[in-house]
Amino acid sequence: MTKSAPTGGTTTGSGDIARSLELLWGTGERPSRGPKPALTLDRIVGKAVEVADAEGLDALSMRRLATELGTGTMTLYRYVPGKAELLDLMLDRVQGEPLAADASEVPGDWRSAVEAMAHSYLATLRAHPWLLKINQARTVLGPSALRGLELSLTGLRGMNLTGPELIGVIMTVNSFVEGLARTENHAMEAARETGLSDEAFWKGQHPYLERAMLSGDYPRMAALPEDAFGSDFDHFAFGLGRIVDGLEALVRQRAEQVTGP
Repeated sequence: MTKSAPTGGTTTGSGDIARSLELLWGTGERPSRGPKPALTLDRIVGKAVEVADAEGLDALSMRRLATELGTGTMTLYRYVPGKAELLDLMLDRVQGEPLAADASEVPGDWRSAVEAMAHSYLATLRAHPWLLKINQARTVLGPSALRGLELSLTGLRGMNLTGPELIGVIMTVNSFVEGLARTENHAMEAARETGLSDEAFWKGQHPYLERAMLSGDYPRMAALPEDAFGSDFDHFAFGLGRIVDGLEALVRQRAEQVTGP
């Protein structure tokens, strides 16, 4: 049995990569010996995602997972070498949830495709906030990861950009979404850990901030309207719109280079 190096379970591609690939691509699901399996890899990964969704990655261990599934810990090791490989499978599982069934469902207009990509990724991160804790610098590419990339590139085909630029578009959108989702998640974690709402937190600082604004040392901030930091403004829509505007300018520039002004 192959053992994974201890990594804390938050870095993809940190275990037995060959074994992760076998499991992701369906070439190594059934145990090679012993009685007929009472579990399935799909059920194991699904339960692991459920635990992580409800309590976070720190709550997930092979022992905890075995308890949830009503089996022995050593039984799980006949399916998955350890938590590192399990994380690779979990990541591919949730990446596949929002994907279109096939390319015919991908928006034909690249602008709509970019917007759909952003909204879909934000929904995934909100549904599975533990994704924001994972180091995905070395993701083990399974079927969902590759299909997601294929569908994204299909949606961007009308941009007529170079290969590196198309990957850059995807990275730009994903980075924007991750940043906003991480800010949301941090706010919720702060409220949960301190027991103090955002309103109460800022109310406690109000006397000091008011004196600071009246001091004349911060004229630009003092001139801002009261709703400047309000929660009603849709920062996601605003930021995504500016990204699309910027990409629009690039696409137009490339078209002019080909056809002339």
